[in-house]
Amino acid sequence: MFHPGPYDSTGILYYSIPSFHFVAGPNLPIRVAYRSFNPTSSRAICVPTSEHGRINSTLNFANGALKDYHVVVVAMLGNGESSSPSNTRNIPQPLYQDCINAYYELFTKHLNIPELEAVVGFGMGAQQAYYWSYMRPGFVKNAVVICGSARTSRYAHMLLDGPATALISSAGYTTGKTEELNIGTTDRKHAYGKVICAWWTSPAWFKDELFKTVLGFETIRDFMDSCESSFNSWNATDLLCLLKMWQLGDIAALREDRDYEKALENIEARVLVIVSRTDCYFSPQESAIEIKHLKRGELVVLDTIWGHGAGSGASEEDTAVIDKAIADFLRRSQ
Repeated sequence: MFHPGPYDSTGILYYSIPSFHFVAGPNLPIRVAYRSFNPTSSRAICVPTSEHGRINSTLNFANGALKDYHVVVVAMLGNGESSSPSNTRNIPQPLYQDCINAYYELFTKHLNIPELEAVVGFGMGAQQAYYWSYMRPGFVKNAVVICGSARTSRYAHMLLDGPATALISSAGYTTGKTEELNIGTTDRKHAYGKVICAWWTSPAWFKDELFKTVLGFETIRDFMDSCESSFNSWNATDLLCLLKMWQLGDIAALREDRDYEKALENIEARVLVIVSRTDCYFSPQESAIEIKHLKRGELVVLDTIWGHGAGSGASEEDTAVIDKAIADFLRRSQ
């Protein structure tokens, strides 16, 4: 998100589902956007997009740890590439369950892929990896959770209210009129980006001026301007849709008894959890609790000041550590 550019549609394909049933009730025609890397490999891996992620901006490891796999990057519902408020009239609020159900149809009915070697995701993509593992136990063999968790904490829920309020409170917002929420106007773009940029890394990151030494911005103002303009190509309703889905993330919702610990205990897949020690949204403490309840869980803690952004590909050093951890984890599963 630090160096915004024009939208990149290279290699993106679409799969249409004529009648898709949403958890919220209605059946609607939808589309699922995706891109394949290394398609000749017989072993497939799903990489779902995350918050602020588009298909071609998502860290996919296709040239690193996953170079020997057919990597399919799939756009989550609500991100503007797959069906979203901005391109699908009357779409209900999507949930992670909807994303996984749509992906499953893409893989089984369109790509003819009988199983996934792994689901690898960052942030909201990491939460989808947990949902994948619980919802499709015979289909997903491994899950790699990067800077994410099986449920959104109360603290993260409150943090996410900040950017949501920045969008809703900005000039031009009209409740119920989604067509009026295009984020092209300066006030909404700056309000959302200004809130997000402070929480993406950590206090130490700003203290050490990595915005200058690593990213090349001369001043903190230049950095903030870049963050604010990162969302030029986004639609406000899509951003709000993703924030709401993130806030509702909780695999306990997949059980009638809503027992979070039992949901984790019922996951059969091997799970690698990679967490940043300075992540504001997903803390190492929460990940350590999850590991205790997973049958086959492993934990890697990144000693980094890049905060949540450590898992996004923004930090070369952290990306190298993550890439090696994924490669080692998948090697042990063979």
